[in-house]
Amino acid sequence: MNKLIVKKAAVLGAGVMGAQIAAHLANANVPVVLFDLPAKEGDKNGIVTKALNGLKKLDPAPLASKDKLKYIDAANYEEHLPLLADCDLVIEAIAERMDWKHDLYGKIAPHLAPGAILASNTSGLSINTLAESLPATIRPRFCGIHFFNPPRYMQLVEIIATRSTDATTLDALETWLTSRLGKGVIRALDTPNFVANRIGVFSILAVMHHTAAFGLGFDEVDALTGPRIGRPKSATYRTADVVGLDTLAHVVKTMQDTLADDPWHRHFTVPAWLRALIEKGALGQKTRCGIFRKQGREIQVLDLGSQDYRASGGVVAEEVAAILKTRHPAEKFALLRASQHPQARFLWSIFRDVFHYCAVQLEQVADNARDLDLAMRWGFGWAQGPFETWQAAGWSDIAQAVAADIAAGKAMSDVPLPAWALDAGRTGVHLAQGSYSARRTAYVPRSALPVYGRQLFPERVLGEGGANPEKSGETIWENEGVRLWRLPAVDAGIGIVSFKSKMHTIGNEVLDGVIAAVARAEAELDGVVVWHEAPFAVGANLQQVGEACAAGAFDLLEATVEKFQRASQTFKYAQVPTVAAVQGLALGGGCEFVMHAGKRVMALESYVGLVEAGVGLIPAGGGCKEFAIRAADWASRSATPGEVLSFLQPVFQNIAMAKVAKSAVECVEFGLARDSDSIVFNANELLYVAIREARAMAEAGYKPPLKPRAVPVAGRAGIATFEMMLVNMKEGGMISAHDYRVAKSAAIALCGGEIETGSRVDEEWLLTVERRLFVELLKTPETQARIKHMLETGKPLRN
Repeated sequence: MNKLIVKKAAVLGAGVMGAQIAAHLANANVPVVLFDLPAKEGDKNGIVTKALNGLKKLDPAPLASKDKLKYIDAANYEEHLPLLADCDLVIEAIAERMDWKHDLYGKIAPHLAPGAILASNTSGLSINTLAESLPATIRPRFCGIHFFNPPRYMQLVEIIATRSTDATTLDALETWLTSRLGKGVIRALDTPNFVANRIGVFSILAVMHHTAAFGLGFDEVDALTGPRIGRPKSATYRTADVVGLDTLAHVVKTMQDTLADDPWHRHFTVPAWLRALIEKGALGQKTRCGIFRKQGREIQVLDLGSQDYRASGGVVAEEVAAILKTRHPAEKFALLRASQHPQARFLWSIFRDVFHYCAVQLEQVADNARDLDLAMRWGFGWAQGPFETWQAAGWSDIAQAVAADIAAGKAMSDVPLPAWALDAGRTGVHLAQGSYSARRTAYVPRSALPVYGRQLFPERVLGEGGANPEKSGETIWENEGVRLWRLPAVDAGIGIVSFKSKMHTIGNEVLDGVIAAVARAEAELDGVVVWHEAPFAVGANLQQVGEACAAGAFDLLEATVEKFQRASQTFKYAQVPTVAAVQGLALGGGCEFVMHAGKRVMALESYVGLVEAGVGLIPAGGGCKEFAIRAADWASRSATPGEVLSFLQPVFQNIAMAKVAKSAVECVEFGLARDSDSIVFNANELLYVAIREARAMAEAGYKPPLKPRAVPVAGRAGIATFEMMLVNMKEGGMISAHDYRVAKSAAIALCGGEIETGSRVDEEWLLTVERRLFVELLKTPETQARIKHMLETGKPLRN
């Protein structure tokens, strides 16, 4: 297989998708040239410049750090096409007009490098038709590459080959997208809207059809079609607003124009009410008005009966809510089918019609059922794909129920289920040997591309089987909170420490487990990796803390904090390398464990921060201590040795505001990780890379750091500086009296205590200071109220 090396890329089209694709390439340290039309007035790069400025304002942020923006250069088609000669990958992302794309291809073709890949980010146009305007020499290196919005966060990328696309080019591109950009790649067929949009948009149309049929409100439907059935919080109609009602209508129009033979074709049209919204410019989130709108603090929803907006407050009936809480899928679907409540009938109807559509169209839209299910997970955020849901509910029973509804004229189409779906004895489409392909009438195994060997525990579909982390490998030692295990087939000398607590909270059982597991690793192993599936750790076990506070067991709490510090120090001073493999949330004590590891391997989407201030506390698992030491180290290498305050100022602000780094890149910028740490874009590769890092450190003769003995601290002068800032904030009404106390405690801990500026202390002194301040805060009624409120509501209390 040819290896794809992308030293530089170009993106053609600086619209919403093009600019964000460029941003994600820059996140991966790929320099990008972003093109668009020349501006009619002023700077000819004005269109691109405006788009780049817009990237800094978007939420969620397309840039892992605003600093990444410097890797994107603005260009226009009139002046800068020769720059394409330096690009290894060119992604076209202009508007969905075949004629416009053909015209652009004619302009760029003479400027493309001989080995460059050209790809179109079309969401549904025929890739083979697009290729017709390209010279024969370029066609083997042309394909579709469909990112989903927003490109940084949505896992799915569909690759679509033409009849001429070179197979090795596709393999190289899939490998690069998987590892370098962290994507889940599906090889889609060249059919209108490909896999995810074809199924996902049909699902939306089915919801709209049955919303009207059962007389439900849009907010009522969103209450039904969100997390309760394993779909995103934005559910259906809110998702339509986020996507853009005009964009949705365009995709539906593509289906209407290109799928005349589809048995559901009569449903490929948007309702009159949606057309009316589009005509008056109410396009959804981008115009701040669509199916939903916000008036002041109130969320309002369109009411078709009154033809006006009303307060949104969709409610799920108790009977239906009880059905949806049923754990066994087969029982849940049987109850939905038996219920006469309109909400239950609606839910069965939308599931039935999606099952029906997927079964009939599988042969046309996807190579196999696994690709279709993963496309819906990765592209639309479904917890399970449609075939997985069907299989979990009992394949045969659901198939018979769907067939009966088709025969009774209840389904959206009268086309029968395909024979394979009704095969006697069929239990599903996902088996250990692979997933069913209607095109091949066979079960298809997973891709054998070498890149997937880096995914030790890849995302599986229901029924596929495969290794489960909790039950894999060889257990070396475990207690109630921690398991120390290894994967002998990968590296028998590297242990894996995994937390067993809910959300990987850190309580006494985890602390005891960490200390014991690292000691066992020192005696028997070459290194240790701290890894479990996301989140990494959401912090200390507040339930245990709250119960101890209520019982007045403050001596016990102080002993627990001391044990927490020892556990952190265990990671830092272990006689074997310790590597924290971080994905998702690493908050509070979880962040402190990350900070103390010998090295960090972090998924790009790691959200790390010292958030203790949110519950009226300060970092006391060694977090404040560690920053005091790092400040001294930084100052010793600066032009003003001993001047630690300039390093501590941003740290203090982040701790006082409980600020969380929104990416692994920001984590480094916050000082929570180091420049030498590794950032992995595909979280499924995290454990593989971390084990390799631990092995490399061991082979290099790893030696733990020496304990610092004379750390210069900011002392009273530093505390006074931070206190001036706090006084202004308090007097301005920005913080409460207790916020002031918490923040001042953080300042004291970071500055080494209320001692003379420049005093030199050891590490144990710093740990004692932060521990004492932490326990003092625990004794206050305000902090106890904050902890109680967080446990009860999951939200911070400002008191």
